Amino acid sequence: MQLQHLPKFQALEKNIIDVIVEQQIKLGYRSETIRLYYPAESINRILDTQLSIEELQHTLDQFCQYSNPTLGALEHTNKENRFCIIVPPAGVDFVYREIQDRSFLTEFIDKIRMHDCSLEDIQRIFERYSSQVVCEKMSGEEFDYLIYFGDEKPDAYRYCIKFEECHATYHRFTKEDYADFEFK
Repeated sequence: MQLQHLPKFQALEKNIIDVIVEQQIKLGYRSETIRLYYPAESINRILDTQLSIEELQHTLDQFCQYSNPTLGALEHTNKENRFCIIVPPAGVDFVYREIQDRSFLTEFIDKIRMHDCSLEDIQRIFERYSSQVVCEKMSGEEFDYLIYFGDEKPDAYRYCIKFEECHATYHRFTKEDYADFEFK
């Protein structure tokens, strides 16, 4: 099988890089192996495919070859419908060294870590980076608000915010994963 999913391989590589950047902002940089876990459904959404577990295993073999120049010798494993992508220190180092534009995410994470962070505080950060910020009240108990950039700049993620007592938490979803979840 040839690398027929090549254009979407870029999307998966970008997602992995984005997750590593987020981790480095939250925890700091260390040159170490990291493991990222993805449900098969998420990988299929990122790749815009509907592959079986076996087909995903083969496709991820190809993806590991594709991403070797940037992320190093990736490996992957799976247990049932959950995949683990193993990023070697070379890939973690690449992300730290080469991905310089972290300003929005750094500012957002720094603010959400603060006690008494408000929705208005978070919105102001988003609005510094785009005039097309969407903020919606969510029904249900899992999250209170959905906020994202309507123009998908600087990113296309969906940020689900939960306020509890004097602090806030968030979860960042791909647009496709968010659309598929039932808590909307």
